[in-house]
Amino acid sequence: MIDHEKVRVLLLESIHPDAVARFEAEGFGVESLRNALDEAELIERIAGVHLLGIRSKTQVTDRVLAAATSLVGIGAFCIGTDQIDLGSASRRGVAVFNAPFSNTRSVVELALAEIIAMTRRLTEKNAGMHAGVWDKAAEGSHEVRGRRLGIVGYGNIGTQLSVLAENLGMHVSFYDTADKLALGNAQRCSTLDELLETSDVVTLHVDGRPGNSGFFGAEQFARMKPGALFLNLSRGIVVDHGALREQLVSGHLAGAAVDVFPKEPKGRGDEFVSELRGLPNVILTPHIGGSTEEAQSDIGDFVANKLAHYVREGNTTLSVNLPSVALPQGARTSRIAHVHRNVPGVLAQVNSILAEHQVNIEGQLLSTRGELGYLLTDIGANYAEDVLEQLRAMDATVRLRVLS
Repeated sequence: MIDHEKVRVLLLESIHPDAVARFEAEGFGVESLRNALDEAELIERIAGVHLLGIRSKTQVTDRVLAAATSLVGIGAFCIGTDQIDLGSASRRGVAVFNAPFSNTRSVVELALAEIIAMTRRLTEKNAGMHAGVWDKAAEGSHEVRGRRLGIVGYGNIGTQLSVLAENLGMHVSFYDTADKLALGNAQRCSTLDELLETSDVVTLHVDGRPGNSGFFGAEQFARMKPGALFLNLSRGIVVDHGALREQLVSGHLAGAAVDVFPKEPKGRGDEFVSELRGLPNVILTPHIGGSTEEAQSDIGDFVANKLAHYVREGNTTLSVNLPSVALPQGARTSRIAHVHRNVPGVLAQVNSILAEHQVNIEGQLLSTRGELGYLLTDIGANYAEDVLEQLRAMDATVRLRVLS
């Protein structure tokens, strides 16, 4: 059983103060760091930590998780979780939570702002003005109304972008490997090539799974319409930046906006290196798609709340890797949270052990997901310690926690 006053929380990458406040309200001890940590640094820091909070730069590898013997939960204070070895976390019974919806609006607004800025050539006009050049001309500047936006990845961000782009008068096409319902007047493309060949603006909103590494390169850029615009606000590894530079320098693409990069600096103020630097028709931003005060506040509160409920009640609603279980807890009971391998007979074995020791079950809920099962059981407050020893000794047990 974890004493709430002794729960240690390590937060990296300048996670919002609302998360800190939420944990401190639970009585947890919180250490918050500004930058990401590399693997060796994180291994050195992780001993004795119960909850870890990260954003997109920190890699939680199998080696980190092997060293994190006290860890019960990880919070990804962002959308993606590809920076976490989810298989390793699951094998150790460590719950992972993220914020799949909280920064959607912020990313969409940035994408729209960049589409308008590039279509109106605002970056070039702005640079000229700062250089003292008055370049009042309409050549190369367009309205977004009537132009076709191609969205690659029609998830939470892609769908909201689709709706708002239509409100601006754009025509929308989308491509997704999954079967997705088109919103509004959006048109589904049967192939990626179809989308690339017909879109005036192409924007990527795919996840960072290893299979998407190098997903968009020279072949895809060549298929885009001459004079088209390109945006990537998803993951840096999905785009070949060298190929993108060639298409921009040659003039095949009229402009690009990039918010994510294969290698990003660890912290604010560090040097940023990219072959896309110095190109006048490129908007570069430091991975700030979801970096608005509103989004970060929402994310901080949402993920911290999920982690706090998991520590206190064992509830796993919206967990990325554990089965979803939420059981209301009765008064004067103790709760056993049992992560186990998804094999037949686990529930019967647990209840047999409890019955053998004359322990009354006040409430119980089981859910399975893939190779794991998760069981919450509320029992009377008085029970023998060897009940827990027998439950931990079960062949199927991955992790057992007792929650008061």
